[in-house]
Amino acid sequence: MKQEHILLLPVGLIIIVGIAIIFAGIPVSRPNQVPGGPTTLPGIEVRSFQGNDLSSVNAFRENSIRGPQQVNISDYRLTITGLVNTTDVYTYDEVRERYPHYTKVVTLSCVEGWDVTILWEGVQIRDLIRHAGPDPRANTVVFTAHDGYTTSFPLGYLMDRDIIMAYRMNNVTLPEERGYPFQLVAEDKWGYKWIKWIEKVELTDDPTYRGYWEQRGYSNNGDLDKSYSSR
Repeated sequence: MKQEHILLLPVGLIIIVGIAIIFAGIPVSRPNQVPGGPTTLPGIEVRSFQGNDLSSVNAFRENSIRGPQQVNISDYRLTITGLVNTTDVYTYDEVRERYPHYTKVVTLSCVEGWDVTILWEGVQIRDLIRHAGPDPRANTVVFTAHDGYTTSFPLGYLMDRDIIMAYRMNNVTLPEERGYPFQLVAEDKWGYKWIKWIEKVELTDDPTYRGYWEQRGYSNNGDLDKSYSSR
């Protein structure tokens, strides 16, 4: 009998301590909990939104010029420069914290013949441009990626439309291969205009600027209702 009490005693202690914690209100630690803040839980990819069927974040073909980029977010800076009143330099968190967030379902169509429909979340690029203060001479915006890829747009396209620079897709943070930390959601444009891993946004007065694929015979405007070939 004495031996039985010795075996059962630890179980009894666990039950008593558990009850004491519950009624005493002692906090129990949780994964990813910040003192004084909310508990962060992993995002779950959504596959439908307001009646729209969404593609998977994995339903893309890898076709970047140098493969998926690994950006060190601690060192990362986004620069808004060129013909602006003030050159703005942001960390990843500063972009997300300083500007309103927007969501939008937009389909990306690739010249290779495939497309994906995604729920994008991010900031509007025109908010960043307005904060920097575009010079009256500016008419073109050149985007540069971490891997050196570039493309450009008329300034009016970005200022007159709700064009998102996304950091989330289908309710999850952009994976590295999808353009983390930021990808441009260039709606109504062919996929090669949807630049990933954005590091610099430069305003210029040169409407003839040609980006990576545009220098190789692709249309500079990239309009989806027209041929992507400039030849």
